[in-house]
Amino acid sequence: MWLIDSEAVSTRITTGSDWCLIVEASAPFAGYDMAESGRVEVASVSGETPFADHLGETVLAVGEETIPDSGRIALEIAFDSGRVRCETWSGDLRLSSE
Repeated sequence: MWLIDSEAVSTRITTGSDWCLIVEASAPFAGYDMAESGRVEVASVSGETPFADHLGETVLAVGEETIPDSGRIALEIAFDSGRVRCETWSGDLRLSSE
């Protein structure tokens, strides 16, 4: 998933092969085929993500959770109207609103 700010700076949030949460500066790229695992499509946000409720808002704070020897496992992003939690769970990226 990519978050793009008002100055077109892109931040990618994804999970690593070691199940840690990766947060990096990265421009969005085109979709790609993963053979028997299916195809990954890159598209604009829809109303189906917790971030949709915060489009256009300023990020007020960012907090992270880490586990020794594993690294970052969660990131919480605060907006005026609420928070979005990004976390890794068994290698999957999970998003939730708080």
